[in-house]
Amino acid sequence: MKLFLNGNIPINRYYVQMLCMIYFPGVKFSESENAEDDGLCLTVNVKREEDTVKAECILFAMGKEGSAVKEKNVEDGVTEDRATKLAIGAAMLAIGEELLSYRPSWGMLIGVRPSKVAMERLLEGNSKTKVRKMLRNDYFVTVKKAALATDVALAERAIIGSPDKKDCSIYVSIPFCPTRCAYCSFVSYTSKKLLSLIPEYLVRLCKDIEVTFANVRRLGLNVKTVYIGGGTPTILTAPQLEMLLSKIYDCTDVNALEEYTLEAGRPDTIDAEKLAIAAKYGVTRMSVNPQTLCDKVLSGVGRNHTTDEFYRAYDIARNSGIKYINTDLIAGLPGDTFKTFAESFDKIVELEPDNITVHTFCVKKSAELMHQGPSIFSRKGGDAVKCVDYSQLRAMQEGYKPYYMYRQKNTVGNLENVGFAKPGSEGLYNIYMMEEVHTILAAGAGAVTKLVEYKPEGEGKTRIKRLFSPKYPFEYLREDNTEEITRCAEEFFAEEI
Repeated sequence: MKLFLNGNIPINRYYVQMLCMIYFPGVKFSESENAEDDGLCLTVNVKREEDTVKAECILFAMGKEGSAVKEKNVEDGVTEDRATKLAIGAAMLAIGEELLSYRPSWGMLIGVRPSKVAMERLLEGNSKTKVRKMLRNDYFVTVKKAALATDVALAERAIIGSPDKKDCSIYVSIPFCPTRCAYCSFVSYTSKKLLSLIPEYLVRLCKDIEVTFANVRRLGLNVKTVYIGGGTPTILTAPQLEMLLSKIYDCTDVNALEEYTLEAGRPDTIDAEKLAIAAKYGVTRMSVNPQTLCDKVLSGVGRNHTTDEFYRAYDIARNSGIKYINTDLIAGLPGDTFKTFAESFDKIVELEPDNITVHTFCVKKSAELMHQGPSIFSRKGGDAVKCVDYSQLRAMQEGYKPYYMYRQKNTVGNLENVGFAKPGSEGLYNIYMMEEVHTILAAGAGAVTKLVEYKPEGEGKTRIKRLFSPKYPFEYLREDNTEEITRCAEEFFAEEI
């Protein structure tokens, strides 16, 4: 897509690109007139005149041209940047409806955290009703999505409370899986050669865990949650899992944690011995993720388990002594229908897990499904829209509350991922991490340490610094940047003081 931005005030190019991807998932951008022509071209002209920002968008697509002009005043609570985005967004929505007969349910809201705008408006002192109205009128969000975003923001605010500057969480990476799902883009490894690295990887990881908790003590931090993710952490053998969990147990008081999560995930890697070890060392939360309870769909997306294996794994988890169990489902998987998804969701509800997380199928650049070409993308979402709506209605009917939400690029139907929980069983780590309210110290290949100096609304901008561990296991084993991470963390918190 050719993209041209003109104006007498700054225009956020990334924001415009994300608006375009609502209508043209997977599109690539160019500023050159000589770029390969995919039949798409957008010109954005923005001009500020006194207290008004006027945006003109001209879109050429599918042999047709559409244009729209919208404006927004710069006034109390509306900065020039926000006014510019609102004006451009309104113009793009008008064109999209005209040319493509499509109006996205999230309106012009883009980005990972659709509840962020609702949270900001709540913190400004607005009522729940007024926030919903703002989302509808200013951002053209539908009534259902405005209500969802506001409810999630309220739940997140209650969980976050008043964070202490010395709070932190620990993330431990196990980037290995038994097989690669066709929709997956995570840095996870499945070949025999790479899986053979696990014993050496664990030795190195345990050393890094020691360094990580030494940094916690040196910096005077308070560990709130520990999260072991991947990949599939339960790909480890029982002795390997015990080696990992006993190291964490030796480094911190697991009984003092708010939450201790083992992201098991794959039913075909779960057995009673492993979960007994997890319970022994203080794990309080885990996931058993079917993604769907339709075996034909499971096979089509490369999940190496059956519905029966999920039920077996779930039963083991329920009887393991681990307090909270989450299950994940994905709406919009290739080959899935509203009927099969609804049946899957109803069967999951019958099990009464503590949490149910409903993801929407998302097409990632490095996923195998990308080989199917552009047809894999779906702007309007098809059955996925009904599936997501059904899951949210049924979850709330069964007493689950939405408490956590995020979105990804190129998601089918521009839809969301939502975590539902029975009251009192909400997962904390994901909220702390996503909302950037405290530091995340990370160990392992592909792990990202996020140093955070949180500032409440009205007290300045939250300061964040990200530190990246080597991405691939073989690089991680060859390169050691723990000293650099330690030095950066010390400097970061010294500046804060």
